[in-house]
Amino acid sequence: MQQHKVQGQRNLHPRLDTFRMLCGGKKSYLAAAVCIITVTSMVTLSYLQLQTLSHLPKIIQEGSRCRGKITNSTITALKDNRTFIISPYFDDRESKITRVIGIVHHEDVKQLYCWFCCQPDGKMYVSKAKIDVHSDRFGFPYGAADIVCLEPKNCEPTHVSIHQSPRGNTDQLPRFEIKNRKAETFSVDFTVCISAMFGNYNNVLQFIQSMEMYKILGVQKVVIYKNNCSHLMEKVLKFYMEEGTVEIIPWPINSHLKVSSKWHFMQDGTHIGYYGQITALNDCIYRNMQRSKFVVLIDADEIILPLKHPDWMTMMSSLQEQNPGTGIFLFENHIFPETISTHAFNISSWNTVPGVNILQHVHREPDRKNVINPRKMIIDPRKVIQTSVHSVLRAYGNSVNVPMDVALIYHCRVPLQGSLPRESLIRDTTLWRYNLSLIMNVNKVLYQTIL
Repeated sequence: MQQHKVQGQRNLHPRLDTFRMLCGGKKSYLAAAVCIITVTSMVTLSYLQLQTLSHLPKIIQEGSRCRGKITNSTITALKDNRTFIISPYFDDRESKITRVIGIVHHEDVKQLYCWFCCQPDGKMYVSKAKIDVHSDRFGFPYGAADIVCLEPKNCEPTHVSIHQSPRGNTDQLPRFEIKNRKAETFSVDFTVCISAMFGNYNNVLQFIQSMEMYKILGVQKVVIYKNNCSHLMEKVLKFYMEEGTVEIIPWPINSHLKVSSKWHFMQDGTHIGYYGQITALNDCIYRNMQRSKFVVLIDADEIILPLKHPDWMTMMSSLQEQNPGTGIFLFENHIFPETISTHAFNISSWNTVPGVNILQHVHREPDRKNVINPRKMIIDPRKVIQTSVHSVLRAYGNSVNVPMDVALIYHCRVPLQGSLPRESLIRDTTLWRYNLSLIMNVNKVLYQTIL
């Protein structure tokens, strides 16, 4: 490390000569301005050089086998108990790095190091991490973070350990598999990411209806970060897992942190908002970056309904053609209150199933004055670096707001404008276009799981 610093200092000498030439003689305002700009540039460039050198991987051990226990847990606490590792991903969109999705305390975690073991020679490299805490913490002390490390040039490590120090015993460190190392062809067109199923979730009927609507619209995979749900819901999830539609990611975040069911900090001693939803969404994007053409970030009570196209693929093909270079498509959320219902589609066999029958809720709330409706997204995952819930934080592609006459999000839930009479709501039966297929498919699932 000292050698790198000395070398960096030697590189300054030619710039010092330039500085003396410019600042040594002439005493004019112009010369003074040139001197200031030159010195500032030299200092900045030298600082950046030293920063880059400090993050380069360095060999600390040779000729040993890779040690440490490989962990397959979704959330792994480091010894400091202020850092929680979700999963590392290979990312070569800018340079050859390992990007570790994690959760950190935004003030307490100052330094982390990636320990790479390169086979077959057994060289151990340590790389100082850049800790990038996502800007959308909403006041909570813990937030989603990218722990980014440069990889060794002459090897492609399959696993990495994360440690607070560049020194230590590798035998005691958990090792994490680095995903996305090998490029894959897309296995699916659309993957829906549902973050943080929690609170003994039991909205069984609406969940099945959403799943079947997703499939009608073109979804092949639904990834669910599951904290907990009811016993009945477990049976439904088991059915969809065996069918191959659902992938469950265990999400025991409340075993590590005090979680809030709110999205913003309430000064109540909790550590992280909405069961770590933002971390789960970011992990889901990277998890599906190489296997899904599009990733859809919505909740289980939300459906993106196309108004001009029969399904998502036709809609997205049209949107991409109209918006070249765009990687993020944002759809406007509209509330269909579950408190306002119609008598249509009152299917007796469904009445015994817990949850909401969305076919009976076709009245949406009007827009509120001076209130912008939140949006959810369909994204090209390879163009996204970091996401929040309603927008991306960092991306390579452009974002576009999809007009409401092209598609809207049908969001059936408790009302936001509960005092409005029925006459003030807007009747919108777009969902009924799919009623025949939806009823038939839901009945098939119910008879194989519950009824």
